[in-house]
Amino acid sequence: MEALNGWENFYVIVGSSAGALIGLQFVVITLIAEIPAVRDMERAGQAFSTPTVVHFATVLLLSALVSAPWHGLAVPAVVWGVLGLIGVVYSIIVARRMRTQTAYKPVFEDWLFHFSLPIASYATLAISTYAARSHVGGALFGVGAAALLLLFIGIHNAWDAVTYHVFVRKAEQRSGELRP
Repeated sequence: MEALNGWENFYVIVGSSAGALIGLQFVVITLIAEIPAVRDMERAGQAFSTPTVVHFATVLLLSALVSAPWHGLAVPAVVWGVLGLIGVVYSIIVARRMRTQTAYKPVFEDWLFHFSLPIASYATLAISTYAARSHVGGALFGVGAAALLLLFIGIHNAWDAVTYHVFVRKAEQRSGELRP
């Protein structure tokens, strides 16, 4: 399909990056698993770690979807629109989890990168479905922007989690201040 020409390299780069980062996320979680858990760590993980993997997986799925040899844009546009709506709902669930977990008190940066930017990305996907009817080029840039933003959100959140566990939690563990 002519509208998707020129996007192949973008989605190969973005999709393979997302796939590699999913694997790296599992390695990191395994490495920091030796740090003693604090209370409510499971709900904190659902609020902070799981969404990172979901964002990477979404980018990987979008890359595969847009790279497939479609004969028209209608089907992929509907799929990315549904994915966007699911992502909006999921972002709201993540916000609720952030509020209800007690292992960590979220700060502005956490709300920005775990709720505001992801919901904006997923909303962009959903809106791009409607734009695809009359502005195919703009819709494809919307999908590309949403995918890239989700990739960067995931990178930020993974790095933030690693630095928190390595510098804050490890320091607490060494000094004996680690609270269950």
